[in-house]
Amino acid sequence: MAAQIIDGKAIAAKVRERIGSTVSTLKQQGITPGLAVVLVGDDPASRVYVGMKKKMCVELGMYSADHELPASTSEAELLTLIGQLNADPRVHGILVQLPLPDHIDTDKVLEAISPDKDADGFHPYNVGRLAIGKPTFQPCTPYGVMVMLDEIGYDLKGKEVVVVGRSNIVGKPVALMCLSRHATVTICHSRTKDLADVVRRADVVIAAVGKAEMVKGDWIKPGAVVIDVGINRVGEKKLVGDVEYAAAAERASAITPVPGGVGPMTIAMLLQNTLESAQRAATR
Repeated sequence: MAAQIIDGKAIAAKVRERIGSTVSTLKQQGITPGLAVVLVGDDPASRVYVGMKKKMCVELGMYSADHELPASTSEAELLTLIGQLNADPRVHGILVQLPLPDHIDTDKVLEAISPDKDADGFHPYNVGRLAIGKPTFQPCTPYGVMVMLDEIGYDLKGKEVVVVGRSNIVGKPVALMCLSRHATVTICHSRTKDLADVVRRADVVIAAVGKAEMVKGDWIKPGAVVIDVGINRVGEKKLVGDVEYAAAAERASAITPVPGGVGPMTIAMLLQNTLESAQRAATR
């Protein structure tokens, strides 16, 4: 069986195209969606990621406000900036790039962001709304996973989904999203017994654990869909996912590659969340 390759780059490009079209329409009404990104410190990977977000904002005609702060920035100074961004009508989405320096309480910072501008979907208010099936903002990576499943026309209703990983960023929210689509969901983690046996019964496997090729190809049920959220560096240059890709692709009906799968969707959905926030603000 030759698995369908779910091309995250192509799907993300389609999402951005739709966003750009909607942004153009909003701008004709005098509304420019705006995203503020806050970076504390000079982590090279974070800087590259922030640069990509800014570039895409500009390409889509969105307002981009970047705040690059030194690693010595105090928690109080960061909270003051977030308060200013909460009050800025030009800003519809706020993203604080993680990780933050050790002297700053990450939870306190994320909770300081207005739930109405929580473009990452991490505020407890929005997490709670997701849990009861009434999301305001959906966390970007899980949101991207759902869009990818939609793109290949996959209906989760009645399907058995196994999520490997229970993080607040991916595992838990993606499980809730699958549940809202009437899937039967199992979440696996480091204490799960007989992980291979659990994965083998899945119609859909979503791997988000951050361990290189932890999910073996022969665990995949023939015809299953495999969504690999992980990205792990092996050696100096090679990137692999959480799933043993080549072996899994021989058994799956559809699979995401690493890189080029889920990764490109994350920024696209961040921009989508910002756009949706601007649309809501326009009706208030």
